[in-house]
Amino acid sequence: MHVLALQPYDTGAHRAFLEGWRRNSRHTFDVLALPGRHFKWRMRQAPIDLAQQTETLVQSGLGWDALWCTSMLDLATCRGLCPAVARLPAAVYFHENQLTYPTRYADQRDLHFGLTQMMSALAAIASCKQTDVPCVWWNSAYNRDSFLEALDALLHSMPDHRPTRAVQQIRDASAVVYPGIDPIEAEPSGRDAPPILIWAARWEHDKAPELFFEALDELKCRGVEFRVSVIGQQFAEYPACFDVARERFADRIVRWGYQPSRAAYAEALKEADIVVSTAKHEFFGLAVAEAVSAGCVPMLPGALAYPEVWGDAAVYHDQSATGIADAIERALARCDTDVSQTAGRFAWARIAPQIDNAIESIVCLG
Repeated sequence: MHVLALQPYDTGAHRAFLEGWRRNSRHTFDVLALPGRHFKWRMRQAPIDLAQQTETLVQSGLGWDALWCTSMLDLATCRGLCPAVARLPAAVYFHENQLTYPTRYADQRDLHFGLTQMMSALAAIASCKQTDVPCVWWNSAYNRDSFLEALDALLHSMPDHRPTRAVQQIRDASAVVYPGIDPIEAEPSGRDAPPILIWAARWEHDKAPELFFEALDELKCRGVEFRVSVIGQQFAEYPACFDVARERFADRIVRWGYQPSRAAYAEALKEADIVVSTAKHEFFGLAVAEAVSAGCVPMLPGALAYPEVWGDAAVYHDQSATGIADAIERALARCDTDVSQTAGRFAWARIAPQIDNAIESIVCLG
């Protein structure tokens, strides 16, 4: 089967998902992608650009059996602009959603982006003849449920002509499609040095880095021995607490900053003992999954997608500095436990065939 993949925001987890699926899929792909930056402009402009690029491929003689895109694409507009796209049964993948993604300030949320994502889901449903074909994919049930709950509230707030039926339409056509990972083979530690705590999240406010560093201060006050690696994607602007922490914990730092290669990233995970998340939001958590595959004990918020994804395999905290410190101490007691196998169910070798089956279903039933 030949799939047209439209990737309007090609970076991070979005890129990793599509690259991993392509590499392990039994299908063939043509990918049209735009750089992963300026996401608000991407959601407005991508349909025009990607529709034009698709028409160019059509003129060169290419054709496809199905379309796949992420929820960053305004699929309804793209279908209207490009007849070739309009003819294809489509699946839309929600890595995130714009109705529950945390903003720093309450008035920063643009509800129109959430409505655009609703329209993209409805456009995918319209592309399939059967309305209950699983063509709206979510990286977790938490992502799906939080979006649909927020969407229902938003639609009921409209002054009139409320399309509230859309919520059930989308739910009926939804499927949870977990992303895959390339497992990082764990290595026995056998070390006498203090354990390493690793932060592998983006350096942004929604990951609550200040809570992590406050918890490290609490551990120091308790006399707990530890070392720390702070890696993950960073940007030109990032929370000031990172620079403060770099000085405060200078004698305990093993690695600091975004790792220069996949090999260096893998080594950072393999040498660590506990992967820590203090995120205010998480719809799946690829970095945590990769860290667990490398042997790190997951120490996570007891909310968001984490309990769904990890169940009893993780140590959970209550999103307070004291609670995080307590949870880290509990996780330290589990460092000799082999947790890496709990991430095996997310290996691409297992996930890719499931996704291949899902894309085939919209063609066979659509």
